[in-house]
Amino acid sequence: MALTHDRIERNTGLLIILVVLVVAVGGLVEIVPLWFQRSTTEPIAGLKPYTALQLEGRDVYLREGCYNCHSQMIRPLRAEVLRYGHYSVAGESVYDHPFQWGSKRTGPDLARVGARYSDEWHRLHLHNPRDIVPESVMPAYPWLETAILDGKDVAPKMRALRTVGVPYTDGDIEGGEAAVAGKTEQDALIAYLQNLGILLKSSN
Repeated sequence: MALTHDRIERNTGLLIILVVLVVAVGGLVEIVPLWFQRSTTEPIAGLKPYTALQLEGRDVYLREGCYNCHSQMIRPLRAEVLRYGHYSVAGESVYDHPFQWGSKRTGPDLARVGARYSDEWHRLHLHNPRDIVPESVMPAYPWLETAILDGKDVAPKMRALRTVGVPYTDGDIEGGEAAVAGKTEQDALIAYLQNLGILLKSSN
């Protein structure tokens, strides 16, 4: 019996199976080749893994949900490149697990934010965004100024990241706790934000 369009639509189970098959094949065709392209699997020249403090800052960034409003992916469109700088390339994010490209933008893209603002600007902005941008809808994060990091979790994080290809040395891991201890969450978040885009600024 022929599988007509009408017959497939009336048979829910068959429709689900066929949709899953089509999506699986389409996903394999689009995703698998990327694993073999050097441009998507190798870091760009000069890329370094996050320092212990930047790694802690990235965790603050994720914990506070910054990625819900800010992407880190500049698309290769003229308007975006003029506003944000060089478009994002996969080799920038090979040490990010998970990467923060995304597509939702309530606020500006942050892929090149480190090339635009000073530490002091970030401190004022995180304390109360409306002191810097009166129309901002971003919430304030004043508690980050007083939340002190102890660095106890840094070494295990770095070891875990090393297992997925981030080139941390034994020295990096052993010195991680000391590099972070006594710093505030605000210090860490700013270190992370300031790292974004610095490499691309210097190479373009």
